Amino acid sequence: MESRLRSAVNDDEVVVWQGKPHRGCFILESIFNPLLPFALLWAAIDVTILLVTMRSEAAGDMQFMIIPFLLLHMMPVWIYLFGVIFSALRLSRIEYIITDAGVYISGGLFSYSYEFKPFAELDTVVMHRGIFDQMCKCGDVVFNRASATSTTTQNGQVKKFAIINISDYEEVYRMVKRMQRDIHSDTMFPNDYRPGSNSGYHTEYDPQNFKK
Repeated sequence: MESRLRSAVNDDEVVVWQGKPHRGCFILESIFNPLLPFALLWAAIDVTILLVTMRSEAAGDMQFMIIPFLLLHMMPVWIYLFGVIFSALRLSRIEYIITDAGVYISGGLFSYSYEFKPFAELDTVVMHRGIFDQMCKCGDVVFNRASATSTTTQNGQVKKFAIINISDYEEVYRMVKRMQRDIHSDTMFPNDYRPGSNSGYHTEYDPQNFKK
C-alpha cells in the first residue's frame, strides 16, 4: 500500500524510519479503554430495567415506549461500540515517518490529517510500555513538546504527540535521542566553528557560587 504521508515529506529530507502501529495491540487498547467499565455498567442497568419491565403485567402496553427509550438511553454504550468498530478505520490512517528534520504523524477518522514537528520543537522523548504493549512486545515513543509550541485541545489539555504501538520502539527511541543530540550540537557549534577542545566541558561545579 502506497504511503500517503510520504507525499508530505520534502524532497530534501532523508527518511530514516517509517512505520505503523501494531494492529493487535492497537485494537486491544481500543477495546479496553477507560470507557469500557462505564459502558458495561450502563448496559447492565438498562438490560435489567428492560427485563424487569418485560416481565411485568403491563409489559404489553409499555414495550412500544420502553424499548425506544432504552435504545436512546444506552447512548454511552453505542458511543463506546462505535469507537471500537471505527478503530480499524483509524488504524488505516495512522502512519509515522522520521526524517533528518523531524517527525511526521498522520491520523484521522472521517478525515485525513498529518502533523510535523521539527526536532528543535521537541523537548524530551519518553519510552512508555502499557500492559498491552508488553503483551504484544510493543512500545510507545512519546514526545514532550516545549510549552511555547505545545498544541492544546478545546478543553485546554495538551495534545499528545507520540508514536504508539510499534515493535521496534527501543530502536526508534535511541535513534530520536541521538538525532536530537546531534542536531542540538550542530546548532550550538556548527561544524566550521566547533572547537577542537573546550575547557568548559570539565568545569567543576561549586554550589557555593550560586548562593545569594
